[in-house]
Amino acid sequence: MSFGDRINQFDVWLLDRVFQPFADRLPERVPAMAVGMSFQLGAIMLSAASIIAMIVIGHMALSDAMFNVLVWCLGLAFYVGINRVRPMVRPGHMNPLRVMLAGMRPLSIPFAIYALYQGATAPPHFEIALWFNSLANIIFVAGIYLISCEVRPPGHRQTSRARFSRMQEQGSL
Repeated sequence: MSFGDRINQFDVWLLDRVFQPFADRLPERVPAMAVGMSFQLGAIMLSAASIIAMIVIGHMALSDAMFNVLVWCLGLAFYVGINRVRPMVRPGHMNPLRVMLAGMRPLSIPFAIYALYQGATAPPHFEIALWFNSLANIIFVAGIYLISCEVRPPGHRQTSRARFSRMQEQGSL
């Protein structure tokens, strides 16, 4: 098995075993797509806060921040693009974002890990801005996995909860 296959296998495991069960247990009125899109918007806002903090604190001139602003614009374009294909995600049908974001999901994880490392090892005057960036990356990863989850029909969610309750009663969990 190649390295790429192992990454894809980990991605599918993370999506099916961690995020999909979480999505299935969300209340009916709060679908995983809505939570994931809220996370994406939150990541954009935290990323903007990180850039603004670096400029306001005075450690980065506006001309030096242009790369970060362009990356922020890319994140905003990603959010707008996902929001435009949102009507394609329907209960009971395969989520097209699951396939469309198959390359983006595993790629976002190392960036989040690196952002955490940057936040943990940052000099004190960069610490606040880099922790905003770290949090933005973690929220982005959670959001991209949640918007990739399958939207189950309403009846399936109840059976999933009932199955979970039975497993708890039996002591399987």
